Amino acid sequence: MKTLKRILLSLIALIVVAGAIGWFSLDKETRGLIATFPTNRDLLFWSQKQRDAAFRAMDRISLLAKWHTAQPSAQPRPLPEGKPLKLGLDLDAFMQGQHSAAVIVLQDGEIRLERYGLGFDKDGRWTSFSVAKSFTSTLVGAALKDGLIKSMDDKVSDYLTDMKGSAYDDVTVKQLLTMTSGVKWNEDYGDPSSDVARFNNHVPEPGVDSLVSYMRKLPRAAPAGTHWNYSTGETNLVGLMLMAAIKKPLTEYLQEKIWQPAGMAQQATWLLSKSGKEISGCCLQAAPRDFARMGQFILEGAMVQGQSIVSDGWLKAATSKQADIGQPGRGYGYQWWTYDDGTFAARGIFGQGIFIDPARQLVIAVNADWDKAGAANNPASDAREAFYQAVRKAVDDEAAAR
Repeated sequence: MKTLKRILLSLIALIVVAGAIGWFSLDKETRGLIATFPTNRDLLFWSQKQRDAAFRAMDRISLLAKWHTAQPSAQPRPLPEGKPLKLGLDLDAFMQGQHSAAVIVLQDGEIRLERYGLGFDKDGRWTSFSVAKSFTSTLVGAALKDGLIKSMDDKVSDYLTDMKGSAYDDVTVKQLLTMTSGVKWNEDYGDPSSDVARFNNHVPEPGVDSLVSYMRKLPRAAPAGTHWNYSTGETNLVGLMLMAAIKKPLTEYLQEKIWQPAGMAQQATWLLSKSGKEISGCCLQAAPRDFARMGQFILEGAMVQGQSIVSDGWLKAATSKQADIGQPGRGYGYQWWTYDDGTFAARGIFGQGIFIDPARQLVIAVNADWDKAGAANNPASDAREAFYQAVRKAVDDEAAAR
């Protein structure tokens, strides 16, 4: 009996030691995620502490989510250090108010400002949320250039035949990209009954993609092409349409068209839906400098070896106002937020963003974890816009002083 007891105690000790070794062999992001592991699968309703841990580690534990990986370039694009930018605001106070993980400002491809917070650094990956929409849009432009999507006037149901007979049957690729389908959708992040909160948990009919199953049941609210309504579900539908056209996973196309040609330095990951396909309206994880490199790539015309990866005229149309969003001086392009002064941006609900100012050759990439999702009636969103303007003013003041 004593021998058996000693054996059991030894086994317990070995398990404890093995567990400790396993725990400390994990990277800090994974340990942080495990320590605050969300019990609610809907991230819109996680606590800020849970989000702080998860946003840097969404692709660490397959029980939380599965993902595909885009490998970096063998020759990453250099981001040389430029002259430090003197801002007319308190950067520490701004980052504290944003609950910011990263801020990077490029001008002429050089780093003018780089700062990190929340224990995050340049080697980590932060989730993008809806910033991914602008990546997806660019890949649609590439598919048009490749002839895999024939026209912006094609019907969505030409590529997704399960959408035939639904409110999306006669919606065009362009209307889907500009969110002017006229199909009813509720994107209220604070409402557990909204479409954006419910569609991920939808139980589909056998043999039908879960998203398609949900979206094809939505009613029409307005004639197609007449009314703008923000819908993450529609960008996810864009991704399914795109994958049907290119006949490969979205991450593979991202690696082929953007990630490696643009000179990205680190892996990117793209989370998958329950049907095993990339969630194209969300959830691309990348390093802050690579988000900045994406902005620079777009600023320079999405060029690879002197040729744009997108079809002629695509980028100008994509980053110009195509739909009226009811805000003076602003609009919506092909999954890019536009400003009448020629600037444009990718935006994510908890403070992610890529702001591009062609006139000043500026790219601003930010990652954050706001205490409230979305931009509507959100002081953090207003502060982010003010920061963009402060950077532009600093550049103008510097130029005027020369």
